[in-house]
Amino acid sequence: MGFFSDLKEDLSQAVNELMPEEELDQAAADNVAALIDAIYVQSRTDETDAQCEAAKAAWDALTDAQKELVEGDEASPDYFGLDTGDASKDDARNQDDIGENELLVVSFGTSYNDSRVADIKGIEDALQEANPDWSVRRAFTAQIIINHVQARDGEKIDNMEQALERAVANGVKNLVVQPTHLMHGAEYDEMMEMVDSYRDKFESVAIAEPLLGEVGSDATVINADKEAVAKAITAEAVKTAGFDSLDAAAEDGTAFVFMGHGTSHTAKVSYTQMQSQMEALGYKNVFIGTVEGEPEETACENVIEAVKAAGYTKVVLRPLMVVAGDHANNDMAGDDEDSWKSQFEASGEFDSVDCQIAGLGEVADIQQLYVAHTKAAVDSLNG
Repeated sequence: MGFFSDLKEDLSQAVNELMPEEELDQAAADNVAALIDAIYVQSRTDETDAQCEAAKAAWDALTDAQKELVEGDEASPDYFGLDTGDASKDDARNQDDIGENELLVVSFGTSYNDSRVADIKGIEDALQEANPDWSVRRAFTAQIIINHVQARDGEKIDNMEQALERAVANGVKNLVVQPTHLMHGAEYDEMMEMVDSYRDKFESVAIAEPLLGEVGSDATVINADKEAVAKAITAEAVKTAGFDSLDAAAEDGTAFVFMGHGTSHTAKVSYTQMQSQMEALGYKNVFIGTVEGEPEETACENVIEAVKAAGYTKVVLRPLMVVAGDHANNDMAGDDEDSWKSQFEASGEFDSVDCQIAGLGEVADIQQLYVAHTKAAVDSLNG
């Protein structure tokens, strides 16, 4: 063994001597990029935990100069290097000793630590306070985000399958699932499929409504949930912007633009319904847009035209998303030319473009709407 060990060391030394330092730096960075790309996937395997540990260990071994060279299909220095806040303030809510009653809060998730604490944990904390006889647990549907948080921060968050298996193993009898999703979209459908596959493992199962409630048949259909959300988010945006009222903001020439994600799912009509809701409330200086531009009228260029046509000269952008994660920080408020902030500024039509980076989940009235949805689901189990 000594001979082969010495030979390996000699060969490694020879390679290091022959390879220029720049190439060695790039090779080390490329190795980390490959390890990051390997865990930037939407499926979990038996190797995932080890892969997350390996990626972080390799990153930590790089010099600062080498870290700047990390670039892959998805990998970049920001994967491990971007400061998104203190992960220790979060609670993964993956504990056992659940008891017979579980309230499983299902979120897409975010790797932005401060937002995860303020928005997702904020909702979970409100639900736990309102339901002391139920154990609140967490599941994320985005394995990519689960892996990111685990690799970077050592925080292990359950995916849907893990959370449901944990519930079964703990002898949960009554399960209520509260999605933090905005609507009955693709993420909601996937969640339902997973829950349906476990229904026979529990005595009773109830699914609470997502934030905006039922979708409705067309763009004009609005409901009490959409009205409550419209009022809550507008009031919060107005207050944060320093105005006494929405009318005062309008007199100042200020419009508020809420940027959602958008979807090709039939539930995309929910965004148009939210615009209808704003109009029904008389909120003439509030506009709804989406990153994906689906529905079409919510695309950035169309929202810019709508705000311009209405005569407003100042714009406040705020996410119509549960969390203030990558979309809010980059797609909305980023410095790249395709961000909403940059596009509004580049139009030359507005004197100022400000951004409020805050998710819906941190708004107290939004948290209480989730509480109301959960209560309805719990009550349905009691007949």
